[in-house]
Amino acid sequence: MDRLSLERIEQILDAVRGVRVLVVGDAMLDRYITGSVDRISPEAPVPVVRVEAESSALGGAANVAANVAALGASCRVVGCAGKDRAGEILREELEALGVGTDGLVVTDERPTTVKTRILARRQQVVRFDHEVEADATAGLAEALASTVASLGRESDVLILEDYNKGVLVPAVIREALEIARRIGAPTVVDPKRRNFFEYSGATVFKPNSKELADALGEFIHPDDADWMEATRRRMGCDNLLLTLGERGMALQTSGVEFVRVPTVARAVYDVSGAGDTVTAMMAVAMAAGATPREAAVLANHAAAIEVGKAGVATVSPDELLDHTREYHLDLDDDAAGSQPTRQRMSTQTEPKEHP
Repeated sequence: MDRLSLERIEQILDAVRGVRVLVVGDAMLDRYITGSVDRISPEAPVPVVRVEAESSALGGAANVAANVAALGASCRVVGCAGKDRAGEILREELEALGVGTDGLVVTDERPTTVKTRILARRQQVVRFDHEVEADATAGLAEALASTVASLGRESDVLILEDYNKGVLVPAVIREALEIARRIGAPTVVDPKRRNFFEYSGATVFKPNSKELADALGEFIHPDDADWMEATRRRMGCDNLLLTLGERGMALQTSGVEFVRVPTVARAVYDVSGAGDTVTAMMAVAMAAGATPREAAVLANHAAAIEVGKAGVATVSPDELLDHTREYHLDLDDDAAGSQPTRQRMSTQTEPKEHP
């Protein structure tokens, strides 16, 4: 069930270029300070990091938008940015990728969410966060909902990317789901615990195994089609896509089809951001006419490429085509009884965590 014809994959990816995506959620900036350590501070038993380089990267909903753009679709982001330099950098980096930032609501109520990591010898020494995790105030939520209503009308698919940073409050969630329903656009939800049960009506609800187990307060049974269907109904979504780390994914579609999608990675270098890649691929593929199963298979291949790269990364259509071609060759070799061209290793498609 995890194989699509190359002709069908090319057809979907060609159609992606005409897709308009609206990403709604917690946009953030990841900062990296790297250096070397050769002594311990005389002031406290901590390493002294001699700074050698500083860089920044898009995180959260902004990283999902970067993945959407890399796949060839057009994209806009609705979220919050503070009146600070980090907010300016966030906007600049999104615009450099061709992502529309007219949906970023600039506010003095909270800073731009920034996660700063200090690394020495490729090891993280410490992380410090600038953020406000409280839900958006009524006024800010109203501004966000109004922006979603305006930009959503011009979109083919809406992504709701929740990192528990206060953007996706119930009023904003309801507006996004309602505008999508009115225009007949699919919605893809990557939830977090705070508003986990607010997404009834979503087209695709995509938690990872830990998130779902924590929210339900029970063990999960991703290989049981009856349990998956009951859980899909409980969540009120059309399609439940459960990511299972090294075990791949489980997809239950509208009471009709249960699919287990195995992992397809050849090499695993860094699992950071794989969940964002899955979310982006699911959304653009379904908006391009793919079935939920076809979109899940493509998302699984996209995640396999992403985890083979260092750090949070994106995936291009050409990379996706090359990867699926090689995967088909491996399957053909296996069927013929010869050695596969590459060793298959497991991949994790858990979304990047920002606790």
